[in-house]
Amino acid sequence: MPIKVYRNKPGAPVEEVAWLCDDSWSLPLQVSTFSAWLDSSAKELKPGALVADIGFGWRADAGGGGSALEPKALARMAELDMTLLLSEYPVETNDA
Repeated sequence: MPIKVYRNKPGAPVEEVAWLCDDSWSLPLQVSTFSAWLDSSAKELKPGALVADIGFGWRADAGGGGSALEPKALARMAELDMTLLLSEYPVETNDA
């Protein structure tokens, strides 16, 4: 599923906004792609009831550390009233 961005306004149909990282379940790649997408698309989005659902698979080679959303991305999400869902799936991934 990797990253689905949608609008979920109460009483309205769910509106798909974006689909990112179609073939990657790697959280580090997804977070960097999502952050870049926010940089390029946030100005075009109308704020309100947005959800970013990042579906990721666990990494067999993980040893700590990992991904981080920078303050700039978090601020954009807050301006857009965007909720972040982190959905872990039983998909082992080693892609970068």
